[in-house]
Amino acid sequence: MCFLYNTIMKQYYINNKSDSLLIFFTGWGCDEYEFEHLKSKSDVLILYDYTDLYLNFDFSKYNEINLLAFSAGVFVASIFKFGVKINKKIAADGNPFLFDEKYGLSKQIQDILYNITEENADEFARNFLIKTDEEYKEFHPSKRTLESCRIEFDCLKNIYQKEKENIKDIYDLVLFGENDTIFDISAQREFYKNKIKFVQNARHNLFFRIKKYEDLLYL
Repeated sequence: MCFLYNTIMKQYYINNKSDSLLIFFTGWGCDEYEFEHLKSKSDVLILYDYTDLYLNFDFSKYNEINLLAFSAGVFVASIFKFGVKINKKIAADGNPFLFDEKYGLSKQIQDILYNITEENADEFARNFLIKTDEEYKEFHPSKRTLESCRIEFDCLKNIYQKEKENIKDIYDLVLFGENDTIFDISAQREFYKNKIKFVQNARHNLFFRIKKYEDLLYL
């Protein structure tokens, strides 16, 4: 079931009374709760749940807008029509060609993601998202239901097929955990070439390694 183009993308707005904005496209299955430890001097617009790509937000008051996209959000942001100038565009642990067998999610990984249950969710996090016991203690999993995540996954595949011809690599810098096992690292090196940097001892969720959004924007 997919509500494509009939609903609004979920958003969480952090008002720091700034004239700059960071737009953060999170990953599949995410919500704002997972990233509540991250701080910023800028205002932050956290986007998630891509059952639709419609967004109602006034960007006009900002003098500077930066973009951070994570995982599946790397694909979504690559086809999103902002209508405003974006200063810096940073991708983390993702590829615009999300469902490409080589550069995106393999069929095996897609099956693993789609079949996460309450019983194996913790094992999945330990095997794919989290590198250390310390990270596990800090990990705040999404509060979304598994059903909402499966609907989102179906919608992402639907959107990908509709928009595949419009996908572009828009990013200035790309970051990957050096131990990411969601995406094939050698394929990412080939795709991104000299734009890619690696975060040591990190798996798919590299946000345990930073305290502020700006730490990623100004690497």
